[in-house]
Amino acid sequence: MTELKWWQTAVFYQIYPRSFADGNDDGIGDFKGITQKLDYLASLGVDALWLSPHFPSPNWDCGYDISDYCNVAPEYGTLEDFKTFLAESHKRNLRVILDLVLNHTSDEHPWFVESRSSRDNPKADWYVWMDTPPNNWQSCFDGEAWTYSPERDQYYYHYFMKQQPDLNWHNPEVKKAMWDAIRFWLDMGVDGYRLDALGTIFEDPALTPHTVPMNLAELRRFSDLAKTPEEIKLKDQYWHDMFKNQWGQAGVHELMKELRAILDEYDGDRMLVGEDDNIDYMGNGRDELHLVFNFPLMRTELITPEHIRKNQVERLTKLETLSAEKGWPCNTLGNHDTSRLHTAFGDKLYDSQLARLHAALILTLKGTPFLYNGEEIGMTDYMLTDISQVKDTMGAWYYHTIVTGMGVHPEEAMLRTAKMTRDKNRTPMQWSRQPNAGFSSMDVKTWLPINPNYKEGVNVKDQEHNPGSLLRYYRHLIRVRKDSSALQKGAYIPLKTTTEDYFAFLRQSQEQTVLVILNYSGKISELDLTSEKEFKNANLKILFSSAERRAGKFPPKFKVGPFEVFIAEVIRE
Repeated sequence: MTELKWWQTAVFYQIYPRSFADGNDDGIGDFKGITQKLDYLASLGVDALWLSPHFPSPNWDCGYDISDYCNVAPEYGTLEDFKTFLAESHKRNLRVILDLVLNHTSDEHPWFVESRSSRDNPKADWYVWMDTPPNNWQSCFDGEAWTYSPERDQYYYHYFMKQQPDLNWHNPEVKKAMWDAIRFWLDMGVDGYRLDALGTIFEDPALTPHTVPMNLAELRRFSDLAKTPEEIKLKDQYWHDMFKNQWGQAGVHELMKELRAILDEYDGDRMLVGEDDNIDYMGNGRDELHLVFNFPLMRTELITPEHIRKNQVERLTKLETLSAEKGWPCNTLGNHDTSRLHTAFGDKLYDSQLARLHAALILTLKGTPFLYNGEEIGMTDYMLTDISQVKDTMGAWYYHTIVTGMGVHPEEAMLRTAKMTRDKNRTPMQWSRQPNAGFSSMDVKTWLPINPNYKEGVNVKDQEHNPGSLLRYYRHLIRVRKDSSALQKGAYIPLKTTTEDYFAFLRQSQEQTVLVILNYSGKISELDLTSEKEFKNANLKILFSSAERRAGKFPPKFKVGPFEVFIAEVIRE
């Protein structure tokens, strides 16, 4: 078997810099704080870190509106602080990938300041300009996608908010400037990039209007109120139709080939992972992205054995079809844009048991797992209660729009806003039960409120000392994964494919076969695998169980406890 690359066997951990660790006590996370926590990350067992944007930004979109691609936001420190962080990460064998925003810049970026200054400026064509709005396109964040600029007496296009003008990638000067910025960090030693919203880089050249009979605010409100299956289906169709001409257009594949060629110039197997689930962006397996996320796995209200099995069949079958080299899977259940794993997939009765099952799912499925900071201690969404607390501009826009434009009562509007805003899953990391959860000292106002459940054991320090904690559980599972060639690189073989209560599968490498059972039921499940060909003349040796089990070998006929995670090596006699 071909030796796998580091990014295929690594466990990735996403850091949201603003909320991870406050090293200078100003209420905002920074590189000094992150560097101080590298030993914690190494002890967790992760292998690679993905940083959400750390670049200078006016923070209309929490750093995804970049005003300088080759520097560090002053609230996070200096370029030297970043270099120290990178060097200290590498000392601990932690790889680092950065967030790369290709679609747009901040409207405060010098490129845009020049571009809007006049129609004959050398950078006049670096963004997308029109004399009048050519269609009814919407920004996915805050309404109209065309904003007037009096300096040019023209309108510029923005898929995201008006402070995030889209770059004109048809202009070769734009491409060269962006490639130079990408090389800046690669030359410094970063190990790759996560590509933000790559599907939005090009638009329909015909500028075809959408046909949805409402604007963005009305569609969000319709989505809030949709209850019947027909309304929910119509809501989903409207979201697709509203933006179908603004993403997934021609040109992205050629651009990804150019970007991949740049990374391939560097040693150390630099890598690209796209914020997209379209396997087509992996090209032939060697010439575009290395990974795309398996987002369909998390696009469900309830994770069930049936859902997982269907997902795996569809994803792994597609990955097999790449022409030059088979694609490698990439699995996650959470990030900075989605509800936290504990909240999103809980059932209000067995949330803690389900959180452990979901952790095991991501760490045992075939492919590269991505974890989001805080999920290892069971952090949950925190619903804000006052609009003054909201930092997510998209949420604040929605609140004011439905209150002033639709007459929605402020109390209901706040409930809707708290649920839809991304602030709820971006609150500061909870390190201890000290005031401010050990993120900042007690007298400091943190940039977002801290979830008060840090006082109830949802923090690192308490869980470090509790053998039954979720943190210790994550550490143990990651160690089991690292010690198993089958869990790192083995094939996926589904078992018992009609059961509703549990999800069973094998991971099989040349060196090892491992059985994984995830019991999604509160009932005991009885398994008899003796007739399966993979278990002929074989016994099982426990590698991990969330229930109490004796060590030693036993036959492949056994019971699995309620919500048990069961991982065993298949030993052929």
